[in-house]
Amino acid sequence: MSPHGTLPGDRPDRPDRPDRPDRARFAGAGARARTRSAAARTAGAPRHDARRRTFPPLAPREAPDGRFAATWWGNAWVDALEDTALDPARLARGKAYAQRGHVDAITVTPGRVVAYVHGSRPRPYRAEIRLRTLGDDDWERFLDKAAARPEHIAALLDKDVPHALEAVTGLLPAPGDLVPDCTCPDDGYPCKHAAALCYQAARLLDEDPFVLFLMRGRDEQELLADLTRRNAVHAAAESAPALPTVLARAVLAPTTGHAPMPLPPPFPAPDRPGRPAVFPADPEAPDPLALDLLAGEAAARAHTFLTTGHDPVAALNPWQDAVRLAAAHPGSGLTASTRALYRDLAYALDRTPTDLARAVAAWRQGGVAGLAALEEPWDPPAGPFDRARPALLAADLPAFRPWRNRLSTASLQLRLGRDGLWYGYESDTDREDWWPRGTPDADPVGVITDLLGR
Repeated sequence: MSPHGTLPGDRPDRPDRPDRPDRARFAGAGARARTRSAAARTAGAPRHDARRRTFPPLAPREAPDGRFAATWWGNAWVDALEDTALDPARLARGKAYAQRGHVDAITVTPGRVVAYVHGSRPRPYRAEIRLRTLGDDDWERFLDKAAARPEHIAALLDKDVPHALEAVTGLLPAPGDLVPDCTCPDDGYPCKHAAALCYQAARLLDEDPFVLFLMRGRDEQELLADLTRRNAVHAAAESAPALPTVLARAVLAPTTGHAPMPLPPPFPAPDRPGRPAVFPADPEAPDPLALDLLAGEAAARAHTFLTTGHDPVAALNPWQDAVRLAAAHPGSGLTASTRALYRDLAYALDRTPTDLARAVAAWRQGGVAGLAALEEPWDPPAGPFDRARPALLAADLPAFRPWRNRLSTASLQLRLGRDGLWYGYESDTDREDWWPRGTPDADPVGVITDLLGR
């Protein structure tokens, strides 16, 4: 493959539009490919082809700004065709075709996007968009750049394309890179059927940017596998210390009359926990979010134990550890994946997701002591608890009724923790549905003032 890539069916003699007589040559090549495919199946080869994906017809929608695509890379795809179109009217008709659902299932292979598009005649037309595949050198630059930054890999796994990666190789098409073709008699460049296909292809890119990578020549599985390997190499290179070494055979060699060669000193502890590996989504594997969370937790615990000789999690019971895990996860409960985390952790311990959400709020308020304040009523000795009610009345606050370690009004509550701090709670009036709020403090008046926003 040329370093600059190849264009399937490239026809330089007609730069203004594809040369229709060559369609017979393409058809012949397709027939030969089908013959080879049949022979491969006869020989027992697997039928799955990761480099050929077919997508069902899309229900189109416009982005809020009026454009057809919703992402910057989807709009860049549309711009590449619109900037070289010879007839804006045909583009407008193609966009209307796409919006009315005239584009059937779309098949994507390296360098080509194909679909049948319904026009004014009963029989649909076969439209296609061709583009150059990236060369090996381009892919090497792209993969090296992506693997060098963990946030780039995270963005790709979240179906996002960082601008920095696109700039490395020109991943997105530029004006003139997309070559439309269609079996209709229209000589427009593009015709309305090919334009409709291009608009709907932008929707595919919105939903899954790995479709763009397939168009450029690499499927998702091989990309993720290559990124995982390169990320591991980068991580190892960053963490490898320059230390003296001793050959194993020199240490293990038999000795006569003298002491064996001493072992080198142990490796020093790293400054921070290592990064976990990247876990791509796989229907046959556990949830990547759960794997990433557990691997990160294991790395942090191992680093703490290595540097201090103490495991901060060892004393926690399973419920406390589950609350800690959920509380440590950013944005827990706000997305489908983190709601699933709450659900799985809660059900594993015979609790409800609401129980876990309330416990997470208490943990974030005060850690183990905050969780204990939530779950453990107790009878405090005379002293700070008895002095709290007069102090609250002197601050012109409502009268609080006592019960064990708690002082309550209809919607506010203070709980004295065993650590000597007061923890604030709020509830809808007279509902007794208390949720941790605010910051713990030794001064009960300060906690209530903070809750009231004074």
